[in-house]
Amino acid sequence: MIPVHSTIPPQRIPVVNYTLIGLNVACFVYATIFAESFEPLVLAYGWVPANFFHTLALGQVPEVIPLVVSMFLHGSWLHLMGNLLFLHIFGGNVEDRLGAIRYGCFYCLGGVVAALTQTCLTPSISTPMIGASGAIAAVAGAYCLFYPAGRVVTVVPLVFAVRVVQVPAVCYLLLWVGAHLLAGVFPLALGSLQAAGGAWGAHLGGFVAGMLCGPLFLLKKRRQLRIRPPRAHSALLWSSR
Repeated sequence: MIPVHSTIPPQRIPVVNYTLIGLNVACFVYATIFAESFEPLVLAYGWVPANFFHTLALGQVPEVIPLVVSMFLHGSWLHLMGNLLFLHIFGGNVEDRLGAIRYGCFYCLGGVVAALTQTCLTPSISTPMIGASGAIAAVAGAYCLFYPAGRVVTVVPLVFAVRVVQVPAVCYLLLWVGAHLLAGVFPLALGSLQAAGGAWGAHLGGFVAGMLCGPLFLLKKRRQLRIRPPRAHSALLWSSR
């Protein structure tokens, strides 16, 4: 099933969401076209779970720059376009609800939590993690919570035809999360940690983080009402009568 768009259009132009999409595309173009080699870039800025725990064991502070930069690196056009399609469908509505600045902070926080979740689940993996999947999963989790009545227009390719249907967003996203859960649980059950070393943990961690942290970003600070004292009127010095 290929998602196309949400039935709930954004109420205003999602500037931050478009900016995030542009940054992901720009980083991919730079990494694959203008950079001398893609592999050293991934090794330098990809997030490696094993390095994180090794640095902690040495009593040092792990570098946090790869934790953020890795969210904007992708290994292929298919990886990039799949992530940005989800971000385009669900990100605008979440930005509507949270506001531009809060949405940007929420996106980055979701990606960090997703990467750390994957790190805790696969602490011995030495392969660099890249991609915005975790942050986008957080956006999807927030959308699922904020817009439970929303529907996703989906293309369903059949054997001799193609159908376009509207699927409840909650059902679609839960199926998406369930697929990633099965993709991670089965290899772990078979004792193959390397086979389960994909981004399934980041997807699940990001989705849960989006559902838990999304409402927190809605909390508004109480504005203290300032009671202005009444102005003292000057005494009437003269009269026109």
